[in-house]
Amino acid sequence: MGCAMNRIRQWKKLLLPYEQAVEELKVKFKAIRKEYRDMSEYSPIEFVTGRVKKISSIIEKSHRNGINEERIEEEMEDIAGIRIMCQFQDDIYSVVKIIRERDGRDLQIVYEKDYIHNKKDSGYKSYHMIIKYPVQTAYGEREILAEIQIRTLAMNFWATIEHSLNYKYKEKMPENIKLRLRASAEAAARLDDEMCEIRNEIIKAQLLFEEKSNIIRDIVDSIRMLQSTGKQDVAMAFQDDFDEIVNSNDQEALERLLNRIKDELPTYQLFSNDSNK
Repeated sequence: MGCAMNRIRQWKKLLLPYEQAVEELKVKFKAIRKEYRDMSEYSPIEFVTGRVKKISSIIEKSHRNGINEERIEEEMEDIAGIRIMCQFQDDIYSVVKIIRERDGRDLQIVYEKDYIHNKKDSGYKSYHMIIKYPVQTAYGEREILAEIQIRTLAMNFWATIEHSLNYKYKEKMPENIKLRLRASAEAAARLDDEMCEIRNEIIKAQLLFEEKSNIIRDIVDSIRMLQSTGKQDVAMAFQDDFDEIVNSNDQEALERLLNRIKDELPTYQLFSNDSNK
């Protein structure tokens, strides 16, 4: 019993830095996405997920690949995994560029695998980057290996299905299932191609929606700020105007309302007075 508990403690101590790395990397990539959106710009990052391999999966993979347990941290590259989803295939390479620009700053790229231009026989497509990432722990700095997978939503849907089937059949997937998987991979690729054809229209629509959302957020925040400064009547009047136009598609009316509210805010009045000096 005591040996088993010690073993569990050892695994937990080993995996804690990986869990920390996953959380930190998720925060960083989500912050990049938010920055684009707050500036009403198109973000190549649609959403980000992450996970740390389960102990059972680590042990199984180490046995399968002949990795000595003492060498797991040096030789197993995907204990920590980050997945970045994109809307369009071109976005994948935009994300790759973003990560490359961070190389040597807060992470180090070890190598890259482009399974998009060099897709696997199964039909699998994705872009993989293996990185070294420094984590500050209670026991000092630990530099760990992590895998970043970058793919479109269609690629991810297909890869998730393939992973489940591989788990079920191990190395003995029936040939008819393999053929169907390849056919579905081609269908997913056609979907990505179709989306690329109308990419500009999709992005334009999304940016308009994002810009309107940002204006509405600024109006709501500004009205609350007016209320907090004691201008209740003025705030209520603006709220009534806002309620009248919020569900319309008149973005210019929303922008005019925001500018009127800003003129009433002490902060904006201060900046306005400074600029007139």
